[in-house]
Amino acid sequence: MNPQIVLELVLLVVIFGFGFYILRKIIPSKAVKQIRSDELQEILETDEAIFIDVRRKSQFAQFHIKGFKNIPLKQIKKAGKNIDDKSKEIVIMSQTGMAGNEACKRLKRLGFTNLTNVQGGMVSIDMN
Repeated sequence: MNPQIVLELVLLVVIFGFGFYILRKIIPSKAVKQIRSDELQEILETDEAIFIDVRRKSQFAQFHIKGFKNIPLKQIKKAGKNIDDKSKEIVIMSQTGMAGNEACKRLKRLGFTNLTNVQGGMVSIDMN
C-alpha cells in the first residue's frame, strides 16, 4: 500500500477520533436535565437541591450565585463520594455549561440520578 495513502488514512482516523471526543464533551448526557438561567431562580427558591459551582476557585471568588458551593471540576468525583443521597437533585453551574455537562457525567457514573445542568453557565446569567 502506498505510504501516502496510509498517512492520509491515519490522519483521517485521528481527526474523526478527536471530533468524536469533542462531541462527547459538548453533548449533554440524556439522563441530565438541562435548564436555562431563568429557570434556575425557581429551583434556588425551593432550597431542596444541592447547588454546585464547578468553576475554578479564582472564578468563583470573582462572582458566584448565593447558595452555590464551589467544588472545582477536578474535585467533583471525590466530593460526590461524600454525598449520601444519590437521588437528591444536584444543580451544576459552570462558566459556559460545558464543564457542567462533564461534572454531571462524572456524578452519573457515581450513581447520581437527579442531575441538572445550567445551560450556558455563568455567561448566560443576566446581571441586571
